[in-house]
Amino acid sequence: MTTILVLNGPNLGRLGSREPEVYGSATLDDLRAALEASVDGERTRLDFRQTDDEGELIGWLHEAADAGTPVILNPAAFTHYSYGLRDAAAMVTGAGIPLIEVHLSNPHAREVFRHTSVISAVATGVIAGLGFDSYRLALDHILRGID
Repeated sequence: MTTILVLNGPNLGRLGSREPEVYGSATLDDLRAALEASVDGERTRLDFRQTDDEGELIGWLHEAADAGTPVILNPAAFTHYSYGLRDAAAMVTGAGIPLIEVHLSNPHAREVFRHTSVISAVATGVIAGLGFDSYRLALDHILRGID
């Protein structure tokens, strides 16, 4: 069985109530259910996590690097300044493990400080601005690489 980590950074636990005009009214639990419904549970397990803690997120990327686990990562606000998270993501991709950076909204259509990602240069790919479909497309890409 293949495990895929789906990691979500700060404030994503507030989906559904946080800026619904930007992020919509669906919750993180809705996202989890939608992703789990799109995989064959006998072949693929999603390990879905969210934290507001940068160190915890870095630790999870270390786990992925050590175990060879593909990652879908929404670094949220850490996208723009966390070099520690960037270095941990580089450990994943440097080991040849896919790591797809995702964003629900399009950071380039928002405030200027959101236009820069310190993660993108080390990610396998980046998908942004498509809501939950950003995650679904990342999942599809990883699954096609595994099959």
